[in-house]
Amino acid sequence: MLLDLKGLNAIVTGASKGIGHATALTLAREGARVTLVARHADTLATAAAQIAEETGSAPDTVAADLATPEGIDRLAARSEPVDILVNNAGAIPPGDLQAIDENTWRTAWDLKVFGYINLTRALAPRIAARKGVIVNIIGAGAESLSPDYICGAVGNAALVAFTRAYAKQFKAMGGRIVGLNPGSVATERIQLFLKARAAEKFGDESRAAELTASLPYGRPASPREISDAVAFLASPRSAYTNGTVLSIHGGG
Repeated sequence: MLLDLKGLNAIVTGASKGIGHATALTLAREGARVTLVARHADTLATAAAQIAEETGSAPDTVAADLATPEGIDRLAARSEPVDILVNNAGAIPPGDLQAIDENTWRTAWDLKVFGYINLTRALAPRIAARKGVIVNIIGAGAESLSPDYICGAVGNAALVAFTRAYAKQFKAMGGRIVGLNPGSVATERIQLFLKARAAEKFGDESRAAELTASLPYGRPASPREISDAVAFLASPRSAYTNGTVLSIHGGG
């Protein structure tokens, strides 16, 4: 299926690795002009070079800490038109209520929750003017609501509510906003964690796959399985989808 993304301008946050990098690569493969955003210029340069090598199109990069007003302003100050915004930056640590102190909670939410909200506020009028779309990559923690991931569960649930609550106003402005809740995804960070856990539990990091055997289909999702869904939701092929949050967790 042709997604009709050629020539559209996309911003992907948290794009130096993991789901964000996979999403930027997928959008570039589909012909979008992509801007990668993350905190560190060196990792952004590496990610941009990888995408340019595969697609023949060199992405722009913006090094910005989206947990801060200055980072939001730096990205919003760019004059280029925006058709697609993929909010993806942020990783919230696990832990129960006693383990996650106030400073940890606030720091995590400054990027993952308020970063999404503030960047949406900053760019929404420009996106709506081009009948564009915002895709919030949130997380299945919004649905499972585990007490051992309480900061992430509550933050993700808030972003699901934000996506749905803002959809009517954004539709009236001319845009669309949707969300996506991935379950376990085989990002580099998760794979390193699983190897370390296997070495600790079995004395052999090569047995990492045993730790995910109980997941649906015996494995986590691949980053591309998530990024392909993002690209479809962001495309004109999904033009009637607004206020929807898609779950991709294998039915587990």
